[in-house]
Amino acid sequence: MIHITIPGRDNYTIEHLILDLNGTISLDGRIIRGVKEKLEKLSQKLDITVVTADTNRNAARLLGDLPVTIYIIKETQENDQKLGVVLEKGKNRTVSIGNGRNDVSMLKESAIGICVLGGEGASPEAMMASSLLVPTINDALDLLLKPHRLRASLRR
Repeated sequence: MIHITIPGRDNYTIEHLILDLNGTISLDGRIIRGVKEKLEKLSQKLDITVVTADTNRNAARLLGDLPVTIYIIKETQENDQKLGVVLEKGKNRTVSIGNGRNDVSMLKESAIGICVLGGEGASPEAMMASSLLVPTINDALDLLLKPHRLRASLRR
């Protein structure tokens, strides 16, 4: 668990991290450098789920040695399916990280939704639905490894 206090907003006890795969933690069929090490550290505190339609059919290969659960969704109604995972885990106990239009509901409904700009960019809808926008996935994961960083950006 990670405890986060954000002045003027709330106290959070985060138990789950939900991540999008393509464009968020991977780019061009490879896990982005630094992500594996950060996920290994975070897995000691959080239950980590990667939600993907597995469009490139490489999720098992990319994620096989990472401390994550892979949740494969259908290539239709992805937004609703990703939201379903957040609701199943408990939206008040979840941080979600993504970048696409199909991540909007999970970003909006999670206790904290983080949009990653990254190498593929981010949809305007994902940016608007998020609590915070960061340039890279490593920046997003660092916010959870050093949660005091969230206070300044998210306080009211």
